Amino acid sequence: MKIVIAPDSFKESMTAAEVCAAVEAGFRKVFGDAEYMHVPVGDGGEGTVQSVVDATNGRIVEVQATGPLGDKVDAFYGITGDGKTAVIEMAAASGLHLVPREQRNPLVTTTRGTGELILDALDKKVERIVLGLGGSATNDGGAGMASALGVKFLDVNGEELRPGGEALVELLTIDTSEMDPRLKSTKVDVACDVTNPLTGPLGASAVFGPQKGATPEMVGVLDASLKRYAEVIERNLGLQVDELPGAGAAGGLGAGVVAFLDGKLQSGIDLVLDVIRFEEAVRDADLVITGEGRIDSQTVHGKAPVGVAKRAKAVAADVPVVAIAGSIGPDYEAVFEHGIDTVFSVVNGVVTLEEALANGSVNVEKTAENIARLLQLKIN
Repeated sequence: MKIVIAPDSFKESMTAAEVCAAVEAGFRKVFGDAEYMHVPVGDGGEGTVQSVVDATNGRIVEVQATGPLGDKVDAFYGITGDGKTAVIEMAAASGLHLVPREQRNPLVTTTRGTGELILDALDKKVERIVLGLGGSATNDGGAGMASALGVKFLDVNGEELRPGGEALVELLTIDTSEMDPRLKSTKVDVACDVTNPLTGPLGASAVFGPQKGATPEMVGVLDASLKRYAEVIERNLGLQVDELPGAGAAGGLGAGVVAFLDGKLQSGIDLVLDVIRFEEAVRDADLVITGEGRIDSQTVHGKAPVGVAKRAKAVAADVPVVAIAGSIGPDYEAVFEHGIDTVFSVVNGVVTLEEALANGSVNVEKTAENIARLLQLKIN
C-alpha cells in the first residue's frame, strides 16, 4: 500500500514536514510495511518556503534585507533541490510581523527587502521565481521591490521618491532603463489567492490598510497614491493594473509584480503543487492524507487541503482523501463537495489553545493511528 501524506503546516504548532512525520508514525503502528511518501505543501503563505524545500530536498538561503521600516532584518528564501527555482515569501522581508504594533504605519513601509531577496536569487542563477504574497506590512504597490531591482520612481523635479505608499502621490515618471536585465529571462510566478483590485472600496488600501495600522484618513491618502501609481504605470509602461484581479494583494504588490516582473498571478496551492510535481507522487497512491491547522467553510477557497484533494482526484478519481485538522470550524462539510472524503480533528477534549499547539505532534500521531485502525477494519 502506498500512502501519500501531503499536509500544509499547522500554524504555530508544526511545519508541514513535522505533520508528515507524525502521520506516518501513527500509521506505521498499523501498516508497518506500507510505502509512505511525504509531500509537504503550502498555499503561498507562511510556511510555503519550508514546505517546498522539504518536498524537493532543497535549501534555505538566509539574507540580510531591508525591513518594512528601512532597517535591516534577517530574512530568507528557498531554492528547490534542482537549483532552478527560488521560492520567496514576501513576508520574510516585508511582513507585518516585522513591525512592532505601535510602529505600524503603511504610509512609510516599503517592499524593498522583497526586491533584495529577488536580487539574491538572481545571483544564484535560478531560472524561475515563485513569489508568495500575503502577510505584508506594506502599501507601496511594490514600488520598493522595483526600486531594489533598478527601477526609478521620479517626481516633478526628477528626484527619486522617498520609500512608502504615501510618496506615490508625487509620482510623475517611472524609469525602467536600469532594471536588472536578468529579469527578462527569469520566469516569475506569483501565489496570490485574493482578487482585490489595486484601488477603490475593495482595493489594497481600503480592505487591508487598517490591518497594517492605517486610520481612515491614511486609507484615503494611500488609495489616492495608488491611483496615481496606476495612472503613471499605464502612461509609461502601457499596462492597466488598477482593476486587475489580485493587483491589491500585499498592499498592491500584486500590481507591482505584474508591471515590473511580468509576473503571473495564480492560485497559491496550485502553483506549489506544480513546483513539487505532485501528480508524480500521487499517480499510484492507495490513500492521500492532507490537512492543516483549521478546516472550515473557508477551506474550499484556495486552501491547501482542497487543492491537494482536487489534484489527487484529477489524477486518480477513486483514491480516498482523508483530511486531518487541528480544529474543525463551522460548515466544514463544504469540503466534501471538493474532493475530501472525510475529516478528523486531532483535539480529543477540552484544552487551551496553548495546550493544543504544544501537543500537536502527539495528537496528530494518535489521530493517524485511529484512522489507520479504522481502515484496517475495512480491509479485513
